[in-house]
Amino acid sequence: SFDFGYNPSINKSQLLNLATCRFIEEKAPVLIVGPCGTGKSHIAQALGHAGARRGYEVLFAPIGKLLGMLQAAKATNSYDRKLASLAKMDLLIIDDFGLKPFKTAEDEDFHDLIAERYERSPTIITSNLDFPEWGEAFNNKLLGAATLDRIRHGAYKVVLEGKSYRSSREEAEIKNRVAGAGENG
Repeated sequence: SFDFGYNPSINKSQLLNLATCRFIEEKAPVLIVGPCGTGKSHIAQALGHAGARRGYEVLFAPIGKLLGMLQAAKATNSYDRKLASLAKMDLLIIDDFGLKPFKTAEDEDFHDLIAERYERSPTIITSNLDFPEWGEAFNNKLLGAATLDRIRHGAYKVVLEGKSYRSSREEAEIKNRVAGAGENG
């Protein structure tokens, strides 16, 4: 039900190919970037839904919540168990990478997770940042480079452009009036 006509620059054939979930079998990452409101999370969730319908175990989490889970696991001495659980997930979807820079030790936790999943389990990552800007999220630049090298290796890259699907109330009312006028004319 994705509206491919709203932003015509979206590569429809690429998204339909990803919806086959072949990337899960390939254990390949999917990186989705674009401005706010262009459908990154929606597409990531749709791909996760397609995977779940095929019997894969899927987890969708904003990066802050995911890192919070790992920090909480450290506090209860269950970090290794939590990391192993996340690493074994058939498909992990990490939403909003780079929205905020990593706090102390978060970049290490993120690296650990990516390293454990590398070439074993696919990960979808969404971000508002362009690919060259991803390193800015890391405090430790060397660790960031190593993490991003693993994320980018063999990844499918989806670049979204265009206007936001989220419109203001005023814009929505104008669209409705125009649509109504077209139906009555």
